[in-house]
Amino acid sequence: MTDTTTTPHALGPTRRTLGAALRDETGASTAEYAITVLAACGFAAVLVVLLKSGEVRDLLMNIITSALSLGQ
Repeated sequence: MTDTTTTPHALGPTRRTLGAALRDETGASTAEYAITVLAACGFAAVLVVLLKSGEVRDLLMNIITSALSLGQ
């Protein structure tokens, strides 16, 4: 007969409750970084689409040209 007081439980440590397991945030920062990177890529894609439009390009060129001509 085996001594059940020293045999580890088949489902894991008995002192770790379900609540403690759910509060464990191991890997949470990795998921947050992944979401941030995806959001940044989406924002970059929107900027690329906007900057390819002729109207926005002309507007930016006018702003840059007028800013550079103020220094003369």
